[in-house]
Parts: sequence; C-alpha cells; structure tokens
Amino acid sequence: MRPTEARLGDMPGPKVYSVWWGDRGVQKQKGIVTYSLSPFRQRAAKNMFSSWIFNGYRRIASQAVYWAIPFAMGYGIYSWAKRVDAWQNSKAGHLAGHGAH
Repeated sequence: MRPTEARLGDMPGPKVYSVWWGDRGVQKQKGIVTYSLSPFRQRAAKNMFSSWIFNGYRRIASQAVYWAIPFAMGYGIYSWAKRVDAWQNSKAGHLAGHGAH
C-alpha cells in the first residue's frame, strides 16, 4: 500500500496562510514583523539591589502611613486583649470579677 500525497506532506510552518490538508501552494504571510533583542544586551537585573536601597526606601516610606498606622493599632489591640485575657484567667481576675470562685 502506498501512502497518499497528503500523508507525505507536512503541516505548514509559521508565517504561512494555509490549511495543510490538500493545499497546493503556500502563500507567504504579509505584515508580520518579529522583533528580538540580543541575549548579550539583556540585563534584567542590572543595578537591581543597588538602586533598591534608595528607591525602595523612598517608596516604602511614602506608603508607611497607609500600613504602619493600621499595623500599630492592630498590634496594640492584640497585645491589650492578650493582657486582659491573661488577667481574667488568673486567680486575681477571678476574685475581682466573680467574688469567690
């Protein structure tokens, strides 16, 4: 048995307009532009840590009002609640709140 012509053909690669099944001619695609950058010119982490020292501090300091005040209030409430809970569960707290236990 001999393979058919479609079976011998490959699917089209990139940059072609065609359906691969039974296509007779391959027309090149127009208007596709591909850009790339040399791997020797890519420096994704250039000065990342040295520039963060100043820029990162400036950005964190400008946002400190929005996270430091709520954090301080939350921590204050948490520490107050732990202290009151420890006192209420102590012998002095039981005597002060309920009289005799």
